[in-house]
Amino acid sequence: MSSDVRLSPDRAAALTRGITLMSVGVATLLVTAKAAAWMASGSVALLASLADSTLDLVASTITFFAVRYAAAPPDDDHRFGHGKAEAFASLMQAGLVFASAALVGQEAIRSLLDPQPLEAGTWALAVMVLSTVMTFVLISAQTWVLRRTASVAVSGDRAHYASDLASNLAALAGIGASAWLGVAGLDGAAALVIAALLLWGAIGVFREAAVQLMDQELPAAERARIVELVTRDPRLTDVHQLRTRASGPYVHMQMHVDLDPLLTLEDAHRVIVEAERRLLEAFPMADILIHPDPRGLAEPHGGAFAEATAAE
Repeated sequence: MSSDVRLSPDRAAALTRGITLMSVGVATLLVTAKAAAWMASGSVALLASLADSTLDLVASTITFFAVRYAAAPPDDDHRFGHGKAEAFASLMQAGLVFASAALVGQEAIRSLLDPQPLEAGTWALAVMVLSTVMTFVLISAQTWVLRRTASVAVSGDRAHYASDLASNLAALAGIGASAWLGVAGLDGAAALVIAALLLWGAIGVFREAAVQLMDQELPAAERARIVELVTRDPRLTDVHQLRTRASGPYVHMQMHVDLDPLLTLEDAHRVIVEAERRLLEAFPMADILIHPDPRGLAEPHGGAFAEATAAE
């Protein structure tokens, strides 16, 4: 969940909405161009790339709506917000990419067994060059947004297009070899490489979505940063039972801390609020819960998972 620049929730939501709209637009244009070129050339590598872009369009559309739902504020039925909508969207993306890899692989094997010469190869190459350039621009924009928002849905979408960039290069090589060198089999071989790249990309997207859906802890560096920020005040010591998880653009963190038992309730409240403000400066999308314990006087407590986390 780390990012180069910390943004307000509204700004982060605006960036994710904008980049997902750009993703849908790019996918729509590429599907249209590749469909026309495939019908003209009959290239199986281009067909593979077309199938990939079609599923990209579906996935990008899902992401477009998911990031908007995930950014909605908590309501009576979803007190922790709607952030996991992004992880569900990424999981659906992974399934679509798996399906795409299977379809592309099937067509690739069929082409290798019965290679056919290409028609209108130059037109097919021109479309693939366009696709490669547009994909590179989109990935660059997505990377810029991810450094500022850490959106898992945008990350999954970028993983798609990173695989697309590699598959576009493979398709260019296969189509070029078939069109200019007359080696028809390389078109199918390029499609098989694309299928493998899609499969690898799908595994990465699935893993990232699973991290959020299974409430995996934030990375150790992030957790250490939380402890460091909280304990900057010498009156607040021994952070324990720290629990963190990511939910779309949000970070949920809760912890127990030790305070001087002689502090008044008002002073203790002030210390906790100041700690929350320090955390929000570094994690503006955070939902924070801090429980104060009287130092040296608190008995074991905390519910079902208290014993498992007490040693932290």
